[in-house]
Amino acid sequence: MNKVSVGREAEQIAADYLREHGYDILDQNYTFKHMGELDIVAERDRTLVFVEVRFRRARGYGSPEESLTARKLRTIRRVAEAWIAHHRRHGCPVRFDMIAVEQIHGATEIRHHRNAF
Repeated sequence: MNKVSVGREAEQIAADYLREHGYDILDQNYTFKHMGELDIVAERDRTLVFVEVRFRRARGYGSPEESLTARKLRTIRRVAEAWIAHHRRHGCPVRFDMIAVEQIHGATEIRHHRNAF
């Protein structure tokens, strides 16, 4: 599998996890111009939740949580603002979460970090 298909698989695992925990998935892989992409846009209890999915198959480069850079965080915030404007959802409560997906030795572990950034 290439990097894109592996990432999409991890995003689908995260979306399924969110659905199982009462979230409505509003959008996946939302791209705004050449600015960047949102992995998942969800809603729960009238709060918009922008979710960044991070994936690892090994710990050689650190945990999924350690892979989230300041630059990526800025991009996510800017694209989230564009999503809100495009969908006319101004004034809604907003939260930024991160879901870490690890598949090491055949076992899948999911960690959901609410208000991650």
